[in-house]
Amino acid sequence: MRATLVAANWKMNGSFASNREWLRVFTASTVSSEVAVCAPYVYLAQVADALRGTRHASAGAQNLSAEAPGTATGEIAAEMLLDCGVRWVIVGHSERRSRYGESSGIVAAKAARAVVHGLKPIICVGETLHEREQGRTLAVITAQLAPVFDACAADELAACAIAYEPVWAIGTGQTATPAQAQEVHAAIRSLLSRHDPGAASQTRIVYGGSVKPSNALELFAQPDVDGGLIGGASLSVTDFISICQSADRAAN
Repeated sequence: MRATLVAANWKMNGSFASNREWLRVFTASTVSSEVAVCAPYVYLAQVADALRGTRHASAGAQNLSAEAPGTATGEIAAEMLLDCGVRWVIVGHSERRSRYGESSGIVAAKAARAVVHGLKPIICVGETLHEREQGRTLAVITAQLAPVFDACAADELAACAIAYEPVWAIGTGQTATPAQAQEVHAAIRSLLSRHDPGAASQTRIVYGGSVKPSNALELFAQPDVDGGLIGGASLSVTDFISICQSADRAAN
């Protein structure tokens, strides 16, 4: 049985004061699903310190460099994230792909760099509305994952999570229906199975795209949806806890 994962992606939001209150409320909750709180770099140590000692929650970063420490000004190495107490890292978010030109090859290199150093990458894949309307969803995701399969061994993949985040549903208020999400998640698991059946059964595939308290339970109840990557709704700690509680219920 795969454990449920719910990851908060704060994106470029937060302050030391507001984070402190968010973390105070969250750590007092009774969430049992595994949780990653993916904060901007400058707040990672604060998040890691607040979550240290909690049973299921840990800090996550929103990106990392594919390079070793050195002369890459402005980049953050895997070793630095570990030094801050980070355990998870998002790679290949659609905003990184579209705004900053990250190719699937770069995403795969980042995922490989993460797992080599003991970080758990959340590898994001997903199609645009135009690609979905053309019936190319699976072709797009297959192309996005192919370099990852080349870069990461099967046992490394099992330690990762894959986030299906349809680009047309991110921050738009639109959400894939539970049936649409399940269809794509099952297809991703089938791709994993062709690569390695063992990894396919263990790898968590989470859904990202306008998840909120009102739709979380129905999404998480799908057999191949193992949790969520939560953007805007994670900025409200009460909404995020509610989403985590839906994951708890779906897992039981």
